[in-house]
Amino acid sequence: MVGPRLRDHPGFAPELLALAAVDTLGPRARSWVEQVRGAYPQADADGVARLATRRFVRMAGTGGAVAAGAGLFAPAAELAAVLWTQANLVLHVAAAYGHEPAHPDRAAELLVLTSVHPDEGAARAALAAAREAGEPADGPWGRVAEAAWRLATPVAAQAGGWLGLRLAARLLPGAAVLAAVTGGTAAAERVAARAVGRYRP
Repeated sequence: MVGPRLRDHPGFAPELLALAAVDTLGPRARSWVEQVRGAYPQADADGVARLATRRFVRMAGTGGAVAAGAGLFAPAAELAAVLWTQANLVLHVAAAYGHEPAHPDRAAELLVLTSVHPDEGAARAALAAAREAGEPADGPWGRVAEAAWRLATPVAAQAGGWLGLRLAARLLPGAAVLAAVTGGTAAAERVAARAVGRYRP
């Protein structure tokens, strides 16, 4: 179970969440691609990847809009929505190009494609450390801050500008929602482009 592991080892939150995403979302991505290929047997891999991209870019915008209404918790809610959507997007694109989305290698690739780690070597080393972590370390708050920073990296600019958006929203109703939709969509499009570049033969 990822919940207790996250509580005990918050510093490994990005890695533990990537492993959970592959386990949970990977089979769903495989099933979705199989259904699409069954419904559209003439569709090539690029076409299926484009369909997945459109689906999850749209979801990223919707998730950002919903999160924008979360008040003081909006940055955390938006971050969770964005990361969940990006994981789905990466795994669906991988499946579209014939890569097994539930394979353990996808976790390292996911961490790189969402800009948590700079390369797959670093991501694999961090995943190995997360898997082998034993008893909770003393003084976890520093590791919590580190985990939060690394998790926030893909959407740092968006989350970092949240205060300005909230202030602008007082003068321009709907500004925060519009910015959340635009930012979530743009972030998903960037991840999609990196995923296609990684998985296309």
